[in-house]
Amino acid sequence: MLIQQDFYFHALNAHRPLHIYVPDEAQGPLPVMYFFDGHNLFRDQDATYGKSWGMMEYLNHWDKPMMIVGVECGHDGNERLSEYLPYVCKYGWLRGREARGDDTMRGIVYELKPYIDAAFPTIPFRECTGIGGSSMGGLMAAYALVHYNHLFSKAACLSPALGSVSSLLWREMNAVTLSPDTRAYFSWGTLEWKQIENPEEEDRSSWMYKTIRATANKINAQGGKAKMYCQIGGRHCEADWEKQLGIFMPFLWQE
Repeated sequence: MLIQQDFYFHALNAHRPLHIYVPDEAQGPLPVMYFFDGHNLFRDQDATYGKSWGMMEYLNHWDKPMMIVGVECGHDGNERLSEYLPYVCKYGWLRGREARGDDTMRGIVYELKPYIDAAFPTIPFRECTGIGGSSMGGLMAAYALVHYNHLFSKAACLSPALGSVSSLLWREMNAVTLSPDTRAYFSWGTLEWKQIENPEEEDRSSWMYKTIRATANKINAQGGKAKMYCQIGGRHCEADWEKQLGIFMPFLWQE
C-alpha cells in the first residue's frame, strides 16, 4: 500500500509531500527506512525524470516486511540543493549556497519520525531505523548517519555528492563515536561523470572512489561496517540506482 500525503515541517517552514509504503498484510511492528527524494522511489509518474527506483515492486517481493517513508524535496529554484546541503561550502559547485541540511534533518528527526511512530505500527528504536538517498540525498544520508547516529543505525548512500564537503563530514566523523552496529552502503557508477556530448571528459569515477573509500574507512575504523559498490557502466540516474536495491537492502537489513 502506498500512501501519499502532505506534511508540514516547522523546521523548514514548508509543506513537503510524503510517499509512505506499508506492506499490505503486515503483522506486528515494522522497521522503518526514511529516504530523501521520496517522489522518485515508487511510481514513474511521480518521478522527476519519469523513471522511479521501482521500490514498491521490489518490496512487494522481498521477504522482509518494512515501511519506507519517502520525503519529497522543495522543487522551486535551488531549494533541493539548499535543503540537502548539511554544511556551508566554501569552494566547488556548491559554494555560496544556503546550507539547510540540518533544518531538513531536524524536521525528520523531531517532527516526522514522532508522527510516523505514533500513526503507524513501527519499531521506533535506532536498530530498526535507517535512512537513504542518492546524489545530494546520498550526502544527506551519510550526514544523518553521523550526526544523528543515536537515531539511525543504517544508511544507503548511492552516488553520494560528498565532493566539496567531504572534509567537513570527515571532521565531524573524527569528533564523534559511532555505535559499532552502524552500517553504511556507498556506491558509484563508472559512467556518472561522462557526458554524452563530451566523451573525452576526464573520468572522475576514480575520484569518487577515493572520497567514498576514505568515508567508509572511517566507519570501519570505529567498528561499524561499510560496504562499497562500484556499478560498472552505472550512470547518475534512477534506472541504475534501481539495480542496486537487491544489493544494499539485504546488506543493511539482513546480512
